[in-house]
Amino acid sequence: MERKEGKLLNRLVNLGIGTWVDGIRLSHNLPIQLSLWNGQVFDLGIFENPVVRIHVRDPSALPLLFTPSLDSLTEAYITERIDLDGKLEEVVDTVYRMSTLPAKSSARSKPASRTKHSRQWDKTSIRYHHDVSNDFYRLWLDERMVFSCGYFESGDETLDDAQLRKIDYVLRELNVQPGQRLLDIGCGWGALVMRAAANYGARCVGVTLSENQYQLATERVRAAGLSDRVEIRLEDYRDVRGTFERITSVGMFEHIGRDNFPSYFAKIRSLLADDGTLIEHRVTNADSSKGNAQKPAGEFIGRFMFPAGDDSHLSRVTGALQESGLEAIDVQNLERHYAATLRRWAERYEQHAERIRRTVGETKYRTWQVYLAGCAHALSIGSASAHQIVCRKA
Repeated sequence: MERKEGKLLNRLVNLGIGTWVDGIRLSHNLPIQLSLWNGQVFDLGIFENPVVRIHVRDPSALPLLFTPSLDSLTEAYITERIDLDGKLEEVVDTVYRMSTLPAKSSARSKPASRTKHSRQWDKTSIRYHHDVSNDFYRLWLDERMVFSCGYFESGDETLDDAQLRKIDYVLRELNVQPGQRLLDIGCGWGALVMRAAANYGARCVGVTLSENQYQLATERVRAAGLSDRVEIRLEDYRDVRGTFERITSVGMFEHIGRDNFPSYFAKIRSLLADDGTLIEHRVTNADSSKGNAQKPAGEFIGRFMFPAGDDSHLSRVTGALQESGLEAIDVQNLERHYAATLRRWAERYEQHAERIRRTVGETKYRTWQVYLAGCAHALSIGSASAHQIVCRKA
C-alpha cells in the first residue's frame, strides 16, 4: 500500500512540477537546478551549469516553491526541508528573484506585526539574539567582537581594522576628553568603552542585557587593567542614573520598538549633560512610506533573529528626537560601510562553517547564514540602510 501511495505521489508531483517548471523557464529563465527527494531533476532555465542548486528533501516543501515568498523559502531552508548549494551571495540573490515569482496565495502581503515592548520582553529578546554563545561570535566577528557596522575608509581594510576605525571615529566625533563620563548603551563585549578609557581617558559605564556579554566584557576589562575606569553593568538603560557628558548607542536602537522612541530619547536626554553629545548608530529602512517597518529579510527575521526588531525610516528617528528635546546636528549615511561589514562577516562565517555547525548545530547555523547574507543583500539593493546621528539637547 505504501509503495502504491508513493507512486501516486510521484505521479502527481511530476504533473504539477512539470507545468510549473515550464512556466518558470519561459517567463524567468532562472539559473537554478531543482532536484527532488525521488531523484527527479529539473532545470528552471537554459544554462550550461546552474548557479544555484535546490534540493527538495521533503514533499511538504513543494507548495513553498509553487507559491514562493522570501519568508517561506528561507524558513524551508532553516528547517532543513530544502538544501541550497552555490556561492552564498548568488544563493541569496536567487532566493530574492524566486520570491518575486507569481504566487497564488495572498499570504505574502501579510503586514508586519508589531510587538508591545516591556522590560521582560526586551531582556528575553536581547538574550535570544546575543546569548547564542561567546564561542560562536568569536568565530566570525573581529578580534574585539564588535557586532555593529565597521568603517571602511578605503574599502580594503581588514575587519579588525575597520572595527577599530569605527570606534575611533565615533569617539572623535564625540570629541571625548579625559575625565569625561561616557555611557555606552548596549555595550556588547566592551570594545568601545575599553578603547574610550584606555586611549581617550574617559570614565565609562557600559550596560547590556546579555548575560554572556556582561561576563566576558567584565573579564576583558579586568584583564586590561581598566577596572578603575570602566564599569560593565547587567542593567536596563531605563534604570541608569546619573549624568554623562557623552552617550553612545551603537547597534542597539533596533531593539527599542517604534512606539518606545519618544520614551527612549527622553531617558537619554535626562542622562545627558546640558553640553553633552549623543551618537546613535542604527539600521534604517529605505522606504519612508512604510507605516510599519519591514525587516531586511522579511518577517522571517522577526521570527528567527530579532524578536520585535525595528528598522524604521530615518525620518521617524529624527522626528522622535525632536519630540524628546534633542536635535540632530550631524547625520551620516553608513550604508556602504555596513554592506562591507556584512560581506566580511558572511565570508568569515562561511570560512568557519564546520566549526560553527559543531558549536551551535545545523538549524542555528542556517539561521545566521541567512541573516547575514540576507541583510547584506538588502543593503546592496538599497532596501535597507544604516545611519549615524550626532545629537545634542535642543
